[in-house]
Amino acid sequence: MHIPQAPVDGSRPMTVPIYQTSGFSFSDPAVMAEAMGSPTGPFVYSRYTNPTVRSLELAVSGLEGGAGAIATGSGMSAINTVLLGLLRPGDHLIAQRALYGGTSAMLSELAARFGISVTHVPGDDPAALRAARRPETRLVYLETISNPTALVADLPGMCAAARELGLLSVVDNTFATPMLCRPIEHGADVVVHSTTKYLSGHSDVVGGLAVIADAGLYERVWHFAIELGASADPFAAWLVVRGLQTLALRMERHCANAEYLATRLAAHPAVTAVHWPGLASHPSYELGRKLLPGFGGVFSFDLAGGRAAGERFMKAVRLAVLAPSLGGVETLVMHPATTSHRSLTAEELAANGIGEGTVRIAVGIEHPEDLWADVSQALA
Repeated sequence: MHIPQAPVDGSRPMTVPIYQTSGFSFSDPAVMAEAMGSPTGPFVYSRYTNPTVRSLELAVSGLEGGAGAIATGSGMSAINTVLLGLLRPGDHLIAQRALYGGTSAMLSELAARFGISVTHVPGDDPAALRAARRPETRLVYLETISNPTALVADLPGMCAAARELGLLSVVDNTFATPMLCRPIEHGADVVVHSTTKYLSGHSDVVGGLAVIADAGLYERVWHFAIELGASADPFAAWLVVRGLQTLALRMERHCANAEYLATRLAAHPAVTAVHWPGLASHPSYELGRKLLPGFGGVFSFDLAGGRAAGERFMKAVRLAVLAPSLGGVETLVMHPATTSHRSLTAEELAANGIGEGTVRIAVGIEHPEDLWADVSQALA
């Protein structure tokens, strides 16, 4: 709740100011020259960083336990900054099998454009990770909670195996947020977020962020990020800072509402499966209990009537909204096979546990009984 910010003589503003400026002036050319080469020195140009942006970077880096953070223009730009900044043509990376569709599409682009090969393994199988390692392997990519089937990665086991093999580990922590998991504490080298989601929390900004555990690696990626031009806008960063201050309260409600809906959906005759790790029927239930104090606000469920039933359900909701994204205060529903994971083949969808009748629900903070009234009438 208490966001770090640049000092002001004699007093301190109650909120982080928006420094809506492209650059900063100097009286000493030597100081300006020095500022151009450091991520933590004086502010010089907002593509490098900016006082508002740095407040966000310091706040989330502190929450995640990192040496530094880089705020970017979107979650995908954070992912691309890290992958492109750490990999070279001919390298190999190991990624967990269940991933966000945009990430899967980017990994395919890396393979096609740069010859960076990818091997997919389960996110909870360190032995499979070890078996997939090649001489040219550089990096392991994981999601704390996968999209949309909510599989929980074995972060302690997978990150330990990566470190043992001399590999960097990158973890997308968007679904969990630092309130439920801090991957650096489990051995991760880099944590990425789409700040569009829970960190901002109000469906009014697009942004991303990469938190890096090691100071030397942080500076290396920062230099690449400023050349790539992936920087966050000051106003967008300010919106995330504003949302961040209620993150703990919102995550409590998201998790509680998700539990209420998932439990009731699991008992509904129109639903064949519910993919939420807080249910004992979920394959990540035991691992989730060990790693997470809460199981998140996003899950999916399968309808008995397949795609036609899914379309009828999404047309019938009244309180929930048919829309992409997640992490805002309102509940959203979508059909992963034709939206977030549309780039996957039928075989890849099946391998990720996504069926024609799978509906993803990003549970908001509305009253749980209002949510269930809406969902149950749509199921009917």
